[in-house]
Amino acid sequence: MLERLNQAMEHIERHLDQRIEVAELARIAVTSEYHFRRLFSALAGVPLSEYIRRRRLTVAGAEVLAGQRTLLDVAVRYGYRSGEAFARAFRAVHGVGPGEARRGGAALQSQPRISFRLIVEGSSTMRYRVVEKGQFRVVGQKARVPLVHEGMNPAIVAFIRGIGAETLRRMEELSDQDPHGIVGVSDNIADTRGEGTELDYYHAVLTSAAAPEDMQSLTVPAGMWAVFESSGEFPQALQYLWRDVFTQWFPSNPYRSRPGPEILRTRLSEDASEADAELWIPVERTSA
Repeated sequence: MLERLNQAMEHIERHLDQRIEVAELARIAVTSEYHFRRLFSALAGVPLSEYIRRRRLTVAGAEVLAGQRTLLDVAVRYGYRSGEAFARAFRAVHGVGPGEARRGGAALQSQPRISFRLIVEGSSTMRYRVVEKGQFRVVGQKARVPLVHEGMNPAIVAFIRGIGAETLRRMEELSDQDPHGIVGVSDNIADTRGEGTELDYYHAVLTSAAAPEDMQSLTVPAGMWAVFESSGEFPQALQYLWRDVFTQWFPSNPYRSRPGPEILRTRLSEDASEADAELWIPVERTSA
């Protein structure tokens, strides 16, 4: 898998001055576009589109300083339709405009090329199982919230605190399948997984029942799920679990992620400093 990802990275480098199709990158990596975007983001720590933009502007910066092409020629070569659009993008990455950089020989920022390699640690074991699950409903309260990579998510905390105890009790009565009890469900997550991008968050239960009038419902089709278990400091252990699933488990197993919600069942210690968790990720087997 890592060899194929590196082949996709090489394709990006050879086509920085052309249109780069994610479908072609996914084909080279022998996976789906959906999974390629998510895997790249988890491994590289930056969304795919942002990496390509930074690499283009890194190479464009070198050409600006070289002075062999006009600024407009450089702009057009790297996909910008006007000098103004190029100047805005250039300044956002390098901190100076292209004209100023050329005149003053400014120091520019550089996005290094990314390549992937396997680091064998073996210090911990990831507990998981793969299950087939029939169609079900997510029923509960829903909010649109920003994605937070580290620490508590203030928007989710405030949202949950605003749900009344009676509503929570009625929710729990609807739970009739694994994972049982109230869970956190994330849906409509941006492929980039960028900090601050928005997602639909459900504080809800999984059920076969219809939703009451005062609750929202999400119907989830039948499919395969990978279920990961984790215990540790809250919320860091849960956030690291998602990272480890994409950076360690997927590259080592014959599965890829598929579109669908992610389900997190959390049980906190009395002082809320530790948590036991199950993370449900929709998956499908790869052909390779």
